[in-house]
Amino acid sequence: MPTEILMPALSPTMEEGTLAKWLVKEGDTVNSGDLLAEIETDKATMEFEAVDEGTIGKILIEEGTEGVKVNTAIAVLLEEGESADDIGDVSTPASGGGGDTAEAKDEAPKKDAEAKQAKPESGDVPPAPAAPVKDGERVFASPLARRIAKQKGIDLTELKGSGPHGRIVKADLESAKAGAAKPAEEKAAPAASGGQAAPAPAGPSTDAVVAMYQNREFEEVKLDGMRKTIAARLTEAKQTIPHFYLRRDIQLDALLKFRGQLNKQLEGRGVKLSVNDFIIKACALALQAVPDCNAVWAGDRVLKLKPSDVAVAVAIEGGLFTPVLKDAEMKSLSALSAEMKDLASRARERKLSPEEYQGGTFAISNLGMFGIDNFDAVINPPHGAILAVGAGVKKPVVGDDGELTVATVMSVTLSVDHRVIDGALGAELLDKIRENLENPMVMLA
Repeated sequence: MPTEILMPALSPTMEEGTLAKWLVKEGDTVNSGDLLAEIETDKATMEFEAVDEGTIGKILIEEGTEGVKVNTAIAVLLEEGESADDIGDVSTPASGGGGDTAEAKDEAPKKDAEAKQAKPESGDVPPAPAAPVKDGERVFASPLARRIAKQKGIDLTELKGSGPHGRIVKADLESAKAGAAKPAEEKAAPAASGGQAAPAPAGPSTDAVVAMYQNREFEEVKLDGMRKTIAARLTEAKQTIPHFYLRRDIQLDALLKFRGQLNKQLEGRGVKLSVNDFIIKACALALQAVPDCNAVWAGDRVLKLKPSDVAVAVAIEGGLFTPVLKDAEMKSLSALSAEMKDLASRARERKLSPEEYQGGTFAISNLGMFGIDNFDAVINPPHGAILAVGAGVKKPVVGDDGELTVATVMSVTLSVDHRVIDGALGAELLDKIRENLENPMVMLA
């Protein structure tokens, strides 16, 4: 029986996407793990792999098509012995189901397909383990998901699948940690609060705005998924998060001197630390020193995290990403620097996976390199706070001895969610950040 290949859900919050590019054509033979297409989610372009083997019998959705709903049939896969005459009416969108190739098969043929796909993808790759059993019931998972689970040491019985009939697919594995898979209920709460974009508020209609400028020359710019997401999430932030702002000046002279010495010593390793690397480390340590600020708003509760997972805004053409540096308090400055460079590079290519830019409790937005002295950043929900960093400029300051002197001063603003962090607590966090940056050697202790 021909199998529908469905539009996959490549992140927990994905509802639709753009079928950017087909990597196969009708008549091509594919095996489990072969790349089928490139899918644009709200921010990233991700590759989509085959789960089943067979022949591409028909492509139903042309590449470049936008707004393809998750679970829509995008192609038909033929099994051995089948031909185009067997396709029949499978070109209609499938009902229900999830986002993995061939996930919409009927239950019986699905089991048969899983049994077939349990064989190795290549000689070097171990076979996917058999489907585990929980409470006497078989846990359904795609072969690819089972293989990833085995490699990461994840217990599939602790996961809830987002595929058809609860089938576990690759996307469900990407956010799970080895040996510590969370129950589905626990996993769903932060995802829903963090990734679900609120509907944009009603305003003047498109026709009304266009009519306003009908006699003026303009270019109409179509909104891509990233711009729509930015518009929805930041509107949600400004409408629903009670922001308050804390501002401080931080003297950078000791840090700049220390950074110069470190960079000279690290030349042989090809490492060059930036001021931003120190700011990330300073914030990560400050969150450990003031743990009540290492928290997010989760609708009807506050989640206090143990690790310092710090997000850093990266501007790209047409939008921005906030990749997350996890466990930043435990990493050396050189490790943070290397990881940040890698994340920023892949962000500009839109090659980050959702788990690399979702999560975190705190964010940093640095516009100092653009000559901005100071600004107020919008909190990226569900984060508890965001630090806006301005340029370091030489200013006259009064020293501890009461004498007027010149220092390199950086202005920062902490935007705080008052539902999560109160004023005095936010002030304590900001002071810890200042203390770390003005005494940078303490960050190596």
